[in-house]
Amino acid sequence: MAVKMEFFQAAMKKIILILLMTLTFAMIMAAQSERSLVREGNQSYKKDKYSDAEVSYRKALEKNKESNQGVFNLGDALYKQERYGEAAEEYRKAAEKQTDPHEKASALHNLGNSFFKEKKYPESITAYKDALKLNPKDEDTKYNLEYAKLMIQLQQQQQQKQKQGQNDIEPSEFAKRLKKQAEELASQRQYQKAYDLMQGGLQKDPTVNAFADFIKRLKNVAESVRGF
Repeated sequence: MAVKMEFFQAAMKKIILILLMTLTFAMIMAAQSERSLVREGNQSYKKDKYSDAEVSYRKALEKNKESNQGVFNLGDALYKQERYGEAAEEYRKAAEKQTDPHEKASALHNLGNSFFKEKKYPESITAYKDALKLNPKDEDTKYNLEYAKLMIQLQQQQQQKQKQGQNDIEPSEFAKRLKKQAEELASQRQYQKAYDLMQGGLQKDPTVNAFADFIKRLKNVAESVRGF
């Protein structure tokens, strides 16, 4: 009887050991599969094949929904496809999952960019501020924060003018083109150049003054950025 019991115990130990080895092997294979899918997505992303990258990242997340890299990279792929609302959701998840301050700041920075693209300026400002709390030396986030502040003030001023009917100056086509050029410079964080461009245009065409609020805010942002 004792011999049978010892035999049974030994057999059970072997079965448990085999099960543990099988489970460990399956976990290793799943992790390798997840990483290989993320790498596959990265290769597609580098080739500007953003929809293919999205597919790979989603497959990686099916293997491991807790993959921080998979969530963050999926946000990048969606952002490049101009699906900013979906990208924002992935960046939000990435920020919540991350424990590393710099990685969390990167997710929040990109979350701010996604909100900005949707013209959700208050939300973008909040995201940028949260990112700067974690990484206060990030110049890109500082610049983007100032640009978001500029846009929300211009938006508010334009709404106020429309209500009050104060927009009496009709800008010429030249003035409109000039403002578009200045906006492009501002989006590249070249606020001083944008301000100088508008000031120079004002000397040539008085109707540029239709964008007086925009010019004033450019000046303020340029001075603010120089103070960082």
